[in-house]
Amino acid sequence: MSVELRLASGAQDASLVRDLVDRAFTVYIARIGMKPRPMNADYDAIVAAGRCWVAVDAGEIVGMIHLETEAGHVEVETIAVSPAAQGRGVGVLLLALAESRARELGRPEVRLCTNVAMVENIAYYPRRGYVETHRSTEEGFDRVFFSKRL
Repeated sequence: MSVELRLASGAQDASLVRDLVDRAFTVYIARIGMKPRPMNADYDAIVAAGRCWVAVDAGEIVGMIHLETEAGHVEVETIAVSPAAQGRGVGVLLLALAESRARELGRPEVRLCTNVAMVENIAYYPRRGYVETHRSTEEGFDRVFFSKRL
């Protein structure tokens, strides 16, 4: 696997990102009882604003990350890997991109959250150096928050 990371651009990328997010998050609908928040995001606007990067393997988008720059940190709003590409290191590359962007922007921390029902993610992030900071319910979603100091 030779994955290239690049900034998403244009309507076609936005459409492919939306499709990828749907494929990656559909499995969680039954667990949560509703569509996970990333499935409702406006990827046309996110891509147009230059806040979405994609992982491309053999011409196919196999991963995406939506980043927001905050005052003291970079926030990973959404990270998704195609089910067919999971377990191949794409998520590690995308998180490394978030950390690199934070350093470039002079932000000493990366934050993210996941749903309490996404137990795979709750186990995954600590293996990547993220520490659980708290849990709360927002907009009907039970969330687990993580942070990584750089």
